[in-house]
Amino acid sequence: MICSNCEYEYVDGVTVCADCGADLISKEEFEGSLLHPSDWVVVGTFAELYEAEMLKANLSGAGIDSLFFTKKDRNFPLSGSWETIKLLVKKKDANDALEIINDIKNRTPEENTGETTNENG
Repeated sequence: MICSNCEYEYVDGVTVCADCGADLISKEEFEGSLLHPSDWVVVGTFAELYEAEMLKANLSGAGIDSLFFTKKDRNFPLSGSWETIKLLVKKKDANDALEIINDIKNRTPEENTGETTNENG
C-alpha cells in the first residue's frame, strides 16, 4: 500500500498514511497514475504564455488534461523573451486536442468575440 500524497510505502493491512492521514492505494493503482514523458505529445508551441494558457483552458473545458513545458534560455543577455512554451496532451487525446486548437485558430475575430459587424454603418 502506498500513500498517493507522501509516496510512502506501507505493509498490507495499513489503510491510512501515518504522516498525512490520506487513504492508501495499492502499488498497482499508484504506478498506473504516474506521469510518464512517453505518454505525452506536443500539440502546440508558443512564444507567449497567455496564448498557451488560453488554449489549455479550452482543452480543460473539453475534459482534456494538458501541461506546459517551458525552457528559458538565460545564456543570452538580450532584451525580449527567448522562452519557448510547449503545450502537451496525453497521446490518446492528441487528435481531439488538435481539432479543438485548429478550430479556434481558424475562427474569425468576430467568431471569437461573438460580435457582429454592421455593414450599413
